[in-house]
Amino acid sequence: MKFRWRCPPTIWQALLIAAALLISFSYFPDLKGGWNQDSRFDLTRAIVENHRLYIDGYDGNTGDKAVWEGHVYSHSAPGLALSAVPVLEAGRVALHAVHKDSSGPRMVAAERYLATVVCVALPSALAAATLFLVALKLGASVNGAGFAAVTFGLATPFWCYATLLWGHALSAACLFFAFASVVSLREFVSPRRDLLLGIFVGLTAGWATVAELSAAPPAAIIAAFALACAWPGGGRRLFRVATGIAIGALPCLVVLLTYNTLAFGSPFRIGYAISAHQGWPLNQQGLIGVTYPKAHALREILVGRFRGLLPLAPIVGAAPFGFWLLWKQRNARGTFLVVTAIAVYYILLNASYVVWYGGYSYGPRYLSPALPFLCLPVALLWTRGALVLRWLLAVLAFYGVMVSLLAVSINTMPPDYVKSPVQELLWPAFRAGHLQANFGMLTGLRGLPSLIPLLLIWGAAFATWMWLRLGEVPELPEVTYKK
Repeated sequence: MKFRWRCPPTIWQALLIAAALLISFSYFPDLKGGWNQDSRFDLTRAIVENHRLYIDGYDGNTGDKAVWEGHVYSHSAPGLALSAVPVLEAGRVALHAVHKDSSGPRMVAAERYLATVVCVALPSALAAATLFLVALKLGASVNGAGFAAVTFGLATPFWCYATLLWGHALSAACLFFAFASVVSLREFVSPRRDLLLGIFVGLTAGWATVAELSAAPPAAIIAAFALACAWPGGGRRLFRVATGIAIGALPCLVVLLTYNTLAFGSPFRIGYAISAHQGWPLNQQGLIGVTYPKAHALREILVGRFRGLLPLAPIVGAAPFGFWLLWKQRNARGTFLVVTAIAVYYILLNASYVVWYGGYSYGPRYLSPALPFLCLPVALLWTRGALVLRWLLAVLAFYGVMVSLLAVSINTMPPDYVKSPVQELLWPAFRAGHLQANFGMLTGLRGLPSLIPLLLIWGAAFATWMWLRLGEVPELPEVTYKK
């Protein structure tokens, strides 16, 4: 049976992954809010409603703020809030068209949810689809690449972060978009393509930094990787790629420095540094709270019951074996170095932060941008592993999905005084059916049955995946004839 659509099957498979994950990320709306997401959305509302950067009058719902020259500002990096401005503007236009008031608390929560879906959930879902395509370029099978993409989206704490108006998920997605563009740069096609890919690298890596300032070192690593890929092509190709990166990154730099100047009076003064002296004394240590990696923090963010990554997503423990397979590919050693460097950077960054546990959070949220890079090599492990190994990987991933489902169903922001969130809070509440609001409840279902529509959507996505696989035209092996 021939595939009749012009679009390659892998593109349809990538879109299927993105659609299934977008629905999963959007299924549990964040109606309660929190300091982190409210601080960012307060800035968005202040820009849209009053055309100003200070959040005076909005700031009663958050402690993530900085006072400067008599005004209150969000102390968070501005990228996510700025990204949400056109979304909120469009929502307001639609509400006014149907004569709806946008000032009520329920409407504000709905607008925050819309901003979260468009600016966080959608980029996160597209990042998973991009991971699928990159894994294919690195030699993974279709099923292996699909397994890694879904694992990243559902079997790690990233599922929680993709449901909240935090900067981590957007920054992670932008970084991975930039990385994927550099992987494409390894092959020369045309000068125009080099320039466009360079621009996209600069734009996405730059915006990752505007969304979360901690993304600056990984952004620089990816930019250096792009130049390294262009180097063998000669000076002209190197100049084109470097020019493209500069063209893409410059607007992001201008936005960040302009925001800092308008808000805090200097392009190099940031909200985090101001708030550190206004109620956040721990952040006065080191570089805004970042000092050096500490053994106890490293242990806790990797294997601890409180914020440990491996107890929540044991599939990540298989990543080092995938890294080894990536290293064994001679043409992918540069990719290996970049992926490893970014993953190690975020792990050490989280272990170096004074408030390493992240307050009210699920898992080690400061290392979350490393998750797509940690899941990518799992695709190779699945592809080259024996059947027994694939079953083991599937079991580990299934466990991660179930634990993540507990969190998104009950509480994506467990309090920091709960020292074992899964055992003490999430599992007891889930077992009792005390689920937070989700779209399954719109059908009249309550408690655990409200998850049935989501499970049906997953079943339909899997059936569609199998149908697409059956529709592929198998490649015939090359036959060499001896003379």
